[in-house]
Amino acid sequence: MYRRGQSCPFSRGITTNNKDIMTLLFVSNAYPEAPGVYLFKDGKQRIIYVGKAKNIRKRLGSYFRPPKLLPLKTRAMMSKAAGVDILCTTTEKEALLLESSLIKKHHPRYNICLRDDKQYVLFKLDAKADFPRLTLTRRVLKDGALYFGPFISSHGARQTLKAVHRLFRLRRCKDTVFRNRIRPCLFHHIGQCLGPCVLDVSKTSYADMVRQVRMFLGGQSRELIAGLKELMQEHSDRMEYEKAAEFRDLLKGVNQTLERQAVVFHDELDRDVIGLVRNSQGTGLSVLFIRQGRLLDSKSYFWPIVEGDAVLESTGGEDNAPAEEEPDVLTELLESFLVQFYGPEQYIPRRIILPVSLDSDSTAEVLTERRGAAVRLTPARGDAEKRLVEMARANAMEAMKQREPDMGNLLAEQLLLPARAGRVEAVDVSHLGGQGVRVGMVVFEDGGPRKDAYRIHAIPELEGTHDDYLALAHWAKRRVAAGPPWPDLLLVDGGRGQLSAVMRALAEAGVEPAWPVASIAKAGRSGGELEDRVFRPGRKNPLPLKPGGKALLFLQHLRDSVHRFTISRQRQSRKKAALESRLTSIPGIGAKTSRILWNHFPDIDAMRKASLEELAALPGLGPDKAGKVYRGLRSEGGGS
Repeated sequence: MYRRGQSCPFSRGITTNNKDIMTLLFVSNAYPEAPGVYLFKDGKQRIIYVGKAKNIRKRLGSYFRPPKLLPLKTRAMMSKAAGVDILCTTTEKEALLLESSLIKKHHPRYNICLRDDKQYVLFKLDAKADFPRLTLTRRVLKDGALYFGPFISSHGARQTLKAVHRLFRLRRCKDTVFRNRIRPCLFHHIGQCLGPCVLDVSKTSYADMVRQVRMFLGGQSRELIAGLKELMQEHSDRMEYEKAAEFRDLLKGVNQTLERQAVVFHDELDRDVIGLVRNSQGTGLSVLFIRQGRLLDSKSYFWPIVEGDAVLESTGGEDNAPAEEEPDVLTELLESFLVQFYGPEQYIPRRIILPVSLDSDSTAEVLTERRGAAVRLTPARGDAEKRLVEMARANAMEAMKQREPDMGNLLAEQLLLPARAGRVEAVDVSHLGGQGVRVGMVVFEDGGPRKDAYRIHAIPELEGTHDDYLALAHWAKRRVAAGPPWPDLLLVDGGRGQLSAVMRALAEAGVEPAWPVASIAKAGRSGGELEDRVFRPGRKNPLPLKPGGKALLFLQHLRDSVHRFTISRQRQSRKKAALESRLTSIPGIGAKTSRILWNHFPDIDAMRKASLEELAALPGLGPDKAGKVYRGLRSEGGGS
C-alpha cells in the first residue's frame, strides 16, 4: 500500500526518451488503485506535468502506449518524461485540490496554468451600512456585502461605476473620510452625490437610491424601469416638473446602459458558459459571463503547444499525426481550469455550462463548498445553450488566431533560449547622483504586461554610490529569495557589464544557469552603432537580431517600459520624501502626524489654507499639534 507522498519511479531508475522501452518497463500493478496526484519529472528532476486521477493505476497506464496513439501534447510531454511520483489522497475531491495547489506552486511546463489570481472585477455594495458605498473589488468575501459582476475589463467596470454614480448619486468617499468630513465634496456640487456626510439626507431616501442601484446592477431592469416611470408620473401629476425631469433623465440613462447588454435568457439567472478548442497550435478556452439573463462580458485564454520538443519537430508520415483527443484529456483539462479559475475569493454562479460532461462530481463539490451553495456543472441542453457554447468556442478560436505569431516562441528562437519565453522579467536601475537607488522590475506574460507583478526595490545599502552593477547584484539575490514563479527570460537594461553582474549574483545564489538572461544596450552613435544590441552570456558579440523585427521591437518596448517605471517610482519616492520633510521639519511634528495630514489634504497648500479649527478636528491631531502645524506652515508660506 502506497502512503501519501510516496515516490514511484518507473523504469527502475533508467532515463530514456524511447517510449517503446518505457512502455515495456511500466508495470501497472506497481501503482495503487486509489485517488491521488501524479507528477511527471524530466531527467533533471523538474516537474513537467501534474495530473489527478480517481484511479492512479488506470490513469498512468493510459500514458504508456505507442506514441502514435497519444494526443500531441501528451506525446510531447512523454518525450521529456524520465520519472513519475505519486501522492495518494483519501478522495478524488482532495486530489483535485492538491493538483491545483501543486500547479500554482510549480508552474509545470505542460499544464494549463492560470498565473493571474485576479481574474475579474466586481462591484461591492455594503448594504448593512446606513449610507452604503459602491466600490470595485477582485475578491468575494463572506462579509454580508452584495457583489455584482463580473467585468473582465477594469476599464469597462470603471465606466459603469461612473455611470452609476452619475445616475444614482451614491457617496464615493471612504469610511474614514466620510466620518470626518466637514463640508460637502466636489461631486455633491456637480450633482453626483447626495452629500450624506454633512447634509441632512434621510436614511430612507438614501435607501431608495440604494435599492434602485441594486435593481440596476442585479439585472432587474423591468422592475426598475417600471418603478422609475411610476415615480416620474407621480411627480408630474403633482406638477413637480423639476423632480419629474430628474426621473426622466435617470430613466433615459438606465435604458441607454441596458441596451449595451444582449439578452440571451429570459429567466434572469446567473450562469457561465465555457467553450473549448484544441488543435496542433495549442488550447483555446473562452468563458461567457451571463448575469440575470444578459451577456455581461467574456474572457479568453490560449495556451500554445510547447515548442522545441523533438516530437513536435518531426514531420511527415501518419505516425506523426496527432491522435484524437480522448474524453479523459478534455475532462482533466476542464477540471484543472475550473478549480483554478473559480478560486475561493471569486464569484461563482449557480450553473456552469460545459462543452463536455465531467466524469465525476468532485469538481462540483469543490465549487459548491467555495460558493456556499449548490453549483451545477452540466453540458449544454437545448438550442439556446448549444449556440452559446458554440459562441464561446468561436471566441476561443479567435483568441488563438490573435496570438500568432507567438512572441514566446519567437524569443526562444531568436535569443537561443532552451524553451518558450512565456514569462519575461526586465530590470533597470535608477538613482540621482547615487541617492535614492531603486531597481525596478516589470513582468510580461505571453506578450502582455502583468502590472500587478511589477515591483520596485529600494537599495538603501548603496546610498551615495554610483554602482549600477552592485545594485543589480543586490536585486538578483532578492529575486531569488522571493521565489517562484520564475522567469523564462530575464532582460537587463544595459550591456555586457550589467549582464555579467546579474549572472555572477545568480550563480552566487545557486540558481545559475536556471534562468536564461539577456541584456539590451542602446545604440552607441558615437561608436558607429546604429541599432540596439542584445547580449547573451558566453557570446562575445551581440545576437544578430533583425533591425525592426518583432523580437527586437518587443525587447525594446520591454526595456523602455521598465525604464519608465523605475524612473517614475524613483521620482515619486524623492517627491514624497521632500514633502514629508517639510512637515517633519516643524518642531513637534513627526511621521505619524505627517501621515494624518496627508490622509486628509491633497497638498501642502491645502494644509496651509485650512483653519486652526479644521486642523484640530482631525482625528489623532488635537489642538496642540494643530497649532504647531498651523503656525509652522503659515510662517513658512508667509501667510497671515
